[in-house]
Amino acid sequence: MDAFYVSVELRRRPELRGQAVIVAGTGPRAVVTTASYEARRFGVGSAMPAARAKRLCPHGIFLAPDFAYYREASRQVMGIVRERVTTVEVVGLDEVYLDLTGTEAPVAAMRRLREDITAGTGLSCSIGIGPNKLVAKVASDAEKPRGFVVLSQEAACARFAEARCGLVPGIGPKTVERLRGSGISTLAQLAAAPELELAARFGVRSAAELQRRARFEDSSPVTEVRKVVSESREMTFDRDISDLRELEAVLDGLVERLCQALLTQQRRGRTIGIKVRLDDFSTHTRARTLSEAVSSPEQVGPLALELLRRFAPPRPVRLLGVRVAGLQPKGDGSEEQLRLAV
Repeated sequence: MDAFYVSVELRRRPELRGQAVIVAGTGPRAVVTTASYEARRFGVGSAMPAARAKRLCPHGIFLAPDFAYYREASRQVMGIVRERVTTVEVVGLDEVYLDLTGTEAPVAAMRRLREDITAGTGLSCSIGIGPNKLVAKVASDAEKPRGFVVLSQEAACARFAEARCGLVPGIGPKTVERLRGSGISTLAQLAAAPELELAARFGVRSAAELQRRARFEDSSPVTEVRKVVSESREMTFDRDISDLRELEAVLDGLVERLCQALLTQQRRGRTIGIKVRLDDFSTHTRARTLSEAVSSPEQVGPLALELLRRFAPPRPVRLLGVRVAGLQPKGDGSEEQLRLAV
């Protein structure tokens, strides 16, 4: 979907069309959720601090996010998609992979789908078609908004040869910097890099995966079932917190919210973890694995508090989070035990 949250907002605020609209949270540490293409021309982008977005685009119109409204719009879109395609892998409120194997005239079918989404929801989308998910993903981003790009693997390699390595999903900013330090700035350079030299810097397996991505090789299937292995809740504070008791109170609230979600989903997990970001932006995690899976606040909370107390943040805390990992369906009638794994 194109600038999804903004586009959904414009459905109920059509008078804002054509203006620099920015969906962002409130507070001194709020970040941008998404921005209209008019705002993006000023350098505003997702995950940018809202304060910086205001400096770049002082005339921009800032709207607080309304996720319940966005989820409803997403359900409308996904309903249209599922009526027309059998295998659909949802990867967010605004993005899906579709398996078109066996679809008659797939390019024409996708053009009709794009028209149907716009007619049915008033929202626009961009579509990328390729032989695998990696090609399709990059193609879908290539000509936004309202893009429609069809590429073979070879065509993708040629078209994006001089693109930065970070264009490809799975090659993050830190890896991009390390590659640049090795004299590799483009996907073509990465694809052609000597394997032994790359392996010496990144390890054999990571180096091979980087080159596969640079060559747009991807064998992962489109699957309807997403395996979610962890659930977390976190909070970024408007002001840094030094008082441990105050942090413990926040953690209690996060645990309650997390466990309520697990209860609703009928899932539980064996690994409990916390995440602490200090005022110097360093991020620290601590975790412990139990012998049996848990999901209630009475079981998750004490261990999360113990992890926080043992870490004893040495500096004021900017962000605090809690996570339950190794999730599995909750068994019927089984009694969860809080026993540490030996």
